[in-house]
Amino acid sequence: MNEVWKKPPVSLEAYQKMVGHEVGVSSWHLVDQNRINVYADVIEDHQFIHIDPERAKKETAFGTTVAHGFLTMSLLSIMSYEVMPVIEGTTMGVNYGFDKLRFISPVKAGSRVRGRFTLAEAKLRKPTELLSRTNVTVEIDGEDKPALVADWIGLIYFA
Repeated sequence: MNEVWKKPPVSLEAYQKMVGHEVGVSSWHLVDQNRINVYADVIEDHQFIHIDPERAKKETAFGTTVAHGFLTMSLLSIMSYEVMPVIEGTTMGVNYGFDKLRFISPVKAGSRVRGRFTLAEAKLRKPTELLSRTNVTVEIDGEDKPALVADWIGLIYFA
């Protein structure tokens, strides 16, 4: 079970007061070669820069294999579960998409990443539907530049 569901929920009013503020920073998540390989199998993208450490060392400027950008993006879910609060009365939340998603720096195999979340918008579209926009930066441990920046949109539904 995701940790977010174990936290006490916040009121809609309290959630909306978080707009414009950093909500939190997730724990570090290891992006090791095994995780990269499993992801490559799932999406059927076996480009050597992801799965062949020896060739990547010889033939790329990275000096090692790197994670798929979409693998890094997919970790936003677990990171958000650690950080973003559940709103009282929520029945479900769904991804609505991204207005912006940029892969700034490659995530080398063996790196750790974490997400930094700032709530940018939280407005009711209907009495039972909240549009939530979150600015996210995924940081790479020990690196100056982030792995990605995103303007992530979710829809939260109430009973």
